Amino acid sequence: MWMVPSLALAGIVWRGDFETGNRSQYSGEQMVSSDRLLVVTNPVAQGKYALKVTVKQGDDPINSSGNRNELVYQGGEKEGSEYFYRWNVMFAPDFPSVDTWQLFTQWHHDGCCGSPPLEFYVRGEEIRMVLNDDNTIPWRTKLQRGVWHEFILHVKWSSKASTGFVELWHNKENVLQKRSAVTMYAGQGNYLKLGLYRSDTVKQVGVVYHDGFIQATALEDVLEAPTVPDAGTPVDAGTPEPVPDAGEPVVPEPVDAGTPPQADAGVAADAGTDGLKPPVEVLPDGGDAEGAGCNSSGGSLAALTLLGLLGLARVRRRRSS
Repeated sequence: MWMVPSLALAGIVWRGDFETGNRSQYSGEQMVSSDRLLVVTNPVAQGKYALKVTVKQGDDPINSSGNRNELVYQGGEKEGSEYFYRWNVMFAPDFPSVDTWQLFTQWHHDGCCGSPPLEFYVRGEEIRMVLNDDNTIPWRTKLQRGVWHEFILHVKWSSKASTGFVELWHNKENVLQKRSAVTMYAGQGNYLKLGLYRSDTVKQVGVVYHDGFIQATALEDVLEAPTVPDAGTPVDAGTPEPVPDAGEPVVPEPVDAGTPPQADAGVAADAGTDGLKPPVEVLPDGGDAEGAGCNSSGGSLAALTLLGLLGLARVRRRRSS
């Protein structure tokens, strides 16, 4: 389990982890029926609840392009704001393999029309992160079904590449170092959409799970809740755990992301994988957690010393009397 100081929790801005047992943490829903966005108890990545998203051909709750069922959170990311986001995604074993776009997470602009400035989607057998301002794919990986994918996104929201940047971890590996980027459109804000949104040409039923979404101002804050590696049953760690969209996205041709610029001193996380390692608790005298409060050998020695002093005091009183 991650061991992070409790003071770090002060930086958490919002949770969308479904631990309320429902969808109430989100601002709204775009769904054809409630069975398309179900809060479930299995599988989960952390805690007790996760979201099961189902999309069938023809699901079009907002009379727009594509088929979708999505949750919306109006976080209102503004020019110059900087956040860390962590969330977990699992694609069902029969998730469709099609040569078209299937979005599962996007930060959409609040203006009219066009593709979102930043999105994550599946195409064929790849998971991709896309920046639509310059039509680049700065990161991609092979699609694995039936396992939880953990994403941590560090982003500074800006319509200027000289100010904005992105940084990404996938399954605790720093897969994209800090990279300058346009992350929002000029004069517009961004908001989160989570679920599944795909081309209406896809005929098969698509199922994807989401869990554990946290938005915070520092890396250690999004690491405060451990991720369970097993897709179906949470791992017992020894301590009980408390319980108006626009058209279809532009699918760019792959472009070499180039060499990312060196992270400046103000970046909250180290660019390497060590940036994900929180402080390790070290117990005194090399003891384990059970003996952390008191050293047994030291306690016995102190007791013997105290008895000796009491005996010496009695001898002196007898001599003086």
